[in-house]
Amino acid sequence: MESSGIARNSWALVTVVAVAALLIALYTVISQLSGPAVYGPDDTEITVSAGDRFTIEVPDAPDDAFHWIVADPRPDPAVLKAGANRPAPDDPPGRPSSSDRASRALDFEAVRPGRADLRLLYCRRCMTGAADEPGARTLNFRIMVR
Repeated sequence: MESSGIARNSWALVTVVAVAALLIALYTVISQLSGPAVYGPDDTEITVSAGDRFTIEVPDAPDDAFHWIVADPRPDPAVLKAGANRPAPDDPPGRPSSSDRASRALDFEAVRPGRADLRLLYCRRCMTGAADEPGARTLNFRIMVR
């Protein structure tokens, strides 16, 4: 009789482990499909959780000599880590696509709780004083990591 109880307990344990593995796999797939949150130039106050990855999409004109950089003073790397700076994915269907509607995607990772002030600069030479060059633009964000 004892071996029957052990077999039943083993079967219950296997079932619990299988269900847990299925839930973890489901969470992983959903997380990858949903992707990181995407913010725009008007989202100047951004709140994320430690460990979150997110993207800021900014307008870009790939046919000119300007490009976006994370400007000084750079955010505290213990709070916010900069990632890729890449062309944004295509616009959704139905929206016109042209060079004046192009976007750039800047990826970030929230490292630990705190506040980071992020300044993006659209510049040509991107050296000291670049914010004052004709055509330069700046965007400022306050990132709260909880």
